[in-house]
Amino acid sequence: MRFFFSLFSQHCDSFVFDFIIIKLWNRNDIKNGSILRLTTSPYQTALQLHERIQSSSMDAKLEALKDLANASRDITFAQEFINLDGISLLTQMVESGTDFGDLLSFTLTAFVELMDHGIVSWDTFSVAFIKKIASYVNKSAMDTAVLQRSLAILESMVLNSQDLYHKVAQEITIGQLIPHLQGTDQDIQTYTIAVINALFLKAPEEKRQEMAHILAQKQLRSIILSNVIRSPTPINDEMAHQLYVLQVLTFNLLEDRMMTKMDPQDQAQRDIIFELRRIAFDVECEPNNSGSIEKRKSMYTRDYKKLGFINHVNPAVDFTQIPPGMLALDNMLYFARHHQDAYIRIVLENSSREDKHECPFGRSSIELTKMLCEILKVGELRNENCHDFHPMFFTHDRSFEEFFCICIQLLNKTWKEMRATSEDFNKVMQVVREQIMRALTLKPNSLDQFKSRLQNLSYTEILKIRQSERMNQEDFQSRPILELREKIQPEIMELIKQQRLNRLCEGTCFRKISSRRRQDKFWYCRLSPNHKVLHYGDLEESPQGEVPHDSLQDKLPVADIKAVITGKDCPHMKEKGALKQNKEVLELAFSVLYESDEYLNFIAPDKHEYCVWTDGLNALLGKEMTSDYTKSDMDTLLSMEMKLRLLDLENIQIPEAPPPIPKEPSNYDFVYDCN
Repeated sequence: MRFFFSLFSQHCDSFVFDFIIIKLWNRNDIKNGSILRLTTSPYQTALQLHERIQSSSMDAKLEALKDLANASRDITFAQEFINLDGISLLTQMVESGTDFGDLLSFTLTAFVELMDHGIVSWDTFSVAFIKKIASYVNKSAMDTAVLQRSLAILESMVLNSQDLYHKVAQEITIGQLIPHLQGTDQDIQTYTIAVINALFLKAPEEKRQEMAHILAQKQLRSIILSNVIRSPTPINDEMAHQLYVLQVLTFNLLEDRMMTKMDPQDQAQRDIIFELRRIAFDVECEPNNSGSIEKRKSMYTRDYKKLGFINHVNPAVDFTQIPPGMLALDNMLYFARHHQDAYIRIVLENSSREDKHECPFGRSSIELTKMLCEILKVGELRNENCHDFHPMFFTHDRSFEEFFCICIQLLNKTWKEMRATSEDFNKVMQVVREQIMRALTLKPNSLDQFKSRLQNLSYTEILKIRQSERMNQEDFQSRPILELREKIQPEIMELIKQQRLNRLCEGTCFRKISSRRRQDKFWYCRLSPNHKVLHYGDLEESPQGEVPHDSLQDKLPVADIKAVITGKDCPHMKEKGALKQNKEVLELAFSVLYESDEYLNFIAPDKHEYCVWTDGLNALLGKEMTSDYTKSDMDTLLSMEMKLRLLDLENIQIPEAPPPIPKEPSNYDFVYDCN
């Protein structure tokens, strides 16, 4: 060892030698056979770059900023550079306004990378810095890279500091962001919608309704529809997620009405119910002296019964249930005013039927509103990994109310098709939920298209679909079939195991753990063809195909793996502030334990990859594959294999038990005597 350091001290620069001496304290962590790469210490690199970015030569300064942007991705370097007051230096460079083009772009890139590590609080930045960043966004013509980084910085400021939200909101309005949605660069569009979402999310309660009014304007909706949703460029996952978040935030504005009970004593609220009665039956409000009180009460009770309220005497009581609270009454009034003919037809049509066959409009509207809130998850927290947005909700400024109007007419139609009675109310609601869910799955582009697809999902069609899904299920419960299933199940499990291992051999690109949304930090992991080694390593960008083994520098022998850990037990999920842990991230996290206390930590890109990798790793360890994906594959493949093996027995009833053995014959005279 002494000879080794003596030899290196003669041929290496002093800073490399210093690095070796300084790092001797962790020499016990170096495993036999590990390949070490000698490089400049993070402190020396940070010190050099700190000096170089202040160079008077523009070319030297540009090269230094490029190096800084790349090096800042490493948290060890970032800590050293920040300790040298590097963040303050970068903010001063931005505030001075002397840099532009590539110089400014790499300055902002380095700033974003450094702040991404969560070492420095966002609350420390001055108003001058915020104004300068906002000015880059407000300019009509700005370098794409500078604009993208500026939008990312503003989003982080708003999300990470309530104080900075107020400062950013003074500099940036939604109207100033709209032009950035009219371009063709999807990254710029994505970051723009992300900033809009952040401003919406952090806005005070009294300002959200104002912002919602702006978002509901036809101009903004038309731009999002034509330039983003219906753009020739396919929507990537990040854009889909931001559109999903915008949809959730918009619907969450309904939460207040959904959780507000009606006050039976509030005359303004009672007037809405009077309005429903007036539109339905074309009656004017009677003066107080017209007839006796008992006569007027009897008249009101009769009409409220026709309107389908549960409480015929005081319908206001029906709206004290939360959810859906006052939101149900809002929907009913919107339907009565904006689709008056359909509203009158439904009320009069049902009021002319027998009581038991009447589809109660009031009760149906209340339960339907509650169901739609459940389907659209109104009031629930957004899912950080969800990309499930519906284009049709961007086509109308009152999309939820229009959605209700379509669905209440569907409910009335389905009620008639089922020839339902009052006892069948819950059954009808279940069928309507299935019709709505199946139509939404098809991702209609407009409310008219949604309505058209519902026409093809009549009650008769739903019965056919259900029958098809249940087909042959009863036949698969007989004892001979169950025995056959048990016999071929190990073969299917082996097939699934081989598929999982083959997928691990192909490899997967994982995102690096980060405190905020990123698209440029990746690492790749794959299993060797002989199933003995896991190869992994960092990537500069997301690969288009498989990454070869020889380009992945790190290895982990499968024989060294001790266990596979999932969810909140993973070490990277226990770290303070790891992605501000939420349920969705926890469901995608898993770790590989090797040696005594070493871990290889993963966060799968989606649930499918999570199941593939946890199944494959467990299979390598000789353990059972228990994921939902394995259960689904087992059911699908087993069902297909059973049907293939039983093709020759089609239309032949399979007995529940083997036939009984007959008694022995009294004689054997029937046997042929060959002699």
